[in-house]
Amino acid sequence: MNRDEEVKTGYMERMDMHSRNEYLKVLKERYLKAKMRKEKSQILDEYCQNTGQTRKYVIRKIQPRVDLSPKPRKKRKEAYDGEVRAALARIWEIFDYPCGQRLKAVLQTEIERLRGFGELKISDDVALKLRGISSATIDRKLKHQREVLHLLRSKGGPKPGSLLKQKIAIRLTAWDTSKVGYMEMDLVFHCGSSTLGDHVNTLSTTEVSSGWWEGEAIMGKSQESTFQALKRIRGRTPFDWEGLDSDNGSEFINDILYKYCCREKLEFTRSRPSHKNDNAYIEEKNWTHVRKILGYLRYDTYAELSIINDLYRGDLRLYKNLFQPVMKLVSKERIGGSIKRKYDIPKTPYQRLIDSGQISEATRKQLGTAYLSLNPAQLKRSIDAKLDKLYHTYEQKGKSQQVDPMRKIVPHTVTSFMIQRPPVGLPT
Repeated sequence: MNRDEEVKTGYMERMDMHSRNEYLKVLKERYLKAKMRKEKSQILDEYCQNTGQTRKYVIRKIQPRVDLSPKPRKKRKEAYDGEVRAALARIWEIFDYPCGQRLKAVLQTEIERLRGFGELKISDDVALKLRGISSATIDRKLKHQREVLHLLRSKGGPKPGSLLKQKIAIRLTAWDTSKVGYMEMDLVFHCGSSTLGDHVNTLSTTEVSSGWWEGEAIMGKSQESTFQALKRIRGRTPFDWEGLDSDNGSEFINDILYKYCCREKLEFTRSRPSHKNDNAYIEEKNWTHVRKILGYLRYDTYAELSIINDLYRGDLRLYKNLFQPVMKLVSKERIGGSIKRKYDIPKTPYQRLIDSGQISEATRKQLGTAYLSLNPAQLKRSIDAKLDKLYHTYEQKGKSQQVDPMRKIVPHTVTSFMIQRPPVGLPT
């Protein structure tokens, strides 16, 4: 290393960051004033030689900064103005608030019909725009309306049904068993060891005062199917309904059932969340009238659904309500570590309805005629025959589906499994 290189190296080592930046400012003025490319290259070579920094780094530091701030964009003229949005909201309301894809299909066929009926007063230009709007744009234009109607399920917002729960009172007092017509209801799953997929569910209802029970099997647990099953049950009960009580499931806490109760002047109440004993009457019936009969097997075919409904609508309801006595708790007293309970005289739901004096004379005679004409032993045989048919259908279904025992728990025998809960974990 010669003398000049030693001097330069020593100077470079002694030069701190502040000194290099000041040196760069001086050279930057010379660099920007230089017109020839060769002159600019010499300036860069000088700085790199004296500081030891790379050429690309110096170029980035010495060149003028480019303004990268976003420039205001020219606002595009809105294709769908207020008149189009108002007409879109009107059509959306008429067809019960469908999603954008469904509403787009409606717009293709129903705009002219609505204009003909006088429900939609719009120009031809607006109608043309409505027929050409995309489903994504529909959802975007109706976003505010969805928020107003609480139809938008945004993250962190209220859960579905939470606003409706505020309108449905929680029943905190004991039932007045002196009046007939107050119903408790619940949904019993027949899903086996897995809740995946569609399966049969039992809508179980009981009248609190008499213990009268009615059941209806449905596929799935949608709000509409649950509501229709409830209406069918109400149609065959021999007394007028005064009120309904349920748990907090979405199959019950929904606008369909709430509006129906308001329209029919039925008192609609619900239990406290995570307090199963609030529905003690129906929970008892779920065991005695459903689980002890159908067990814990998985029923997921319409053939099984038909057999279960045939059982519920005929023999089972007659057998349980006309010939199976029930006891009502009169009082209970805690004595030390035990509770002493007193019950009234066992009576069938039919007898309790007759004794209440709260059913019409025509209904009273109809129940009496049915009671006298029916043979309980024959009803029992008929129930057993239908259960045998149901279990045979279940076993045949298992054979046709070739169920893998390592993936789905299948009992070795149907009868032994009927009164036992399915095991937890893998089979041994």
